Amino acid sequence: MTPLEICLLVSAGLFAVGLTAALTRSSAILVLLGIELMLNAANLNFIAFWRYGPERGGPEGLVFVLFAVAIAAAEAAVGLALVIAVYRHQRNIRVEEARRLKG
Repeated sequence: MTPLEICLLVSAGLFAVGLTAALTRSSAILVLLGIELMLNAANLNFIAFWRYGPERGGPEGLVFVLFAVAIAAAEAAVGLALVIAVYRHQRNIRVEEARRLKG
């Protein structure tokens, strides 16, 4: 098994865990953690293809991962701000009860 295949298997497992966490958990914090796991799995794929891909060249893979990490940090900040706002109104962070905030 090549290192690229190992990285892709680890990435697929990480993505599956993140997807399971995002779809099955009722806590908004755990849903955010699941989304972060899926983003990190995508970043692992970018790094693996950059490192072990057929054309090794410039730093495009690293730049794209740094850009994705910056976007993930912004997404986490916005998500946590929403969780705090929901908690201030409802005194819990369950996703099912947050649906009542709709217009």
